[in-house]
Amino acid sequence: MLTTNLSAEEQSVLNAVQKEHLTSFEILNKVENVSMILSLYNILDKLSSKGILKSYMKQDQKYHYAA
Repeated sequence: MLTTNLSAEEQSVLNAVQKEHLTSFEILNKVENVSMILSLYNILDKLSSKGILKSYMKQDQKYHYAA
């Protein structure tokens, strides 16, 4: 997987979701350098637009994983 040109925060989020599919709040708890949920949503959007992150809904919760 190509992971160049990622910020430290983006790389942290990507490392977390490579291991398992996680909700936004689970990611927020695992990643130390992102402290606010709105910042995390921005990072998730950036990774998704780069084609690195995918999401799906399961039992009314949104899960994210590395593509």
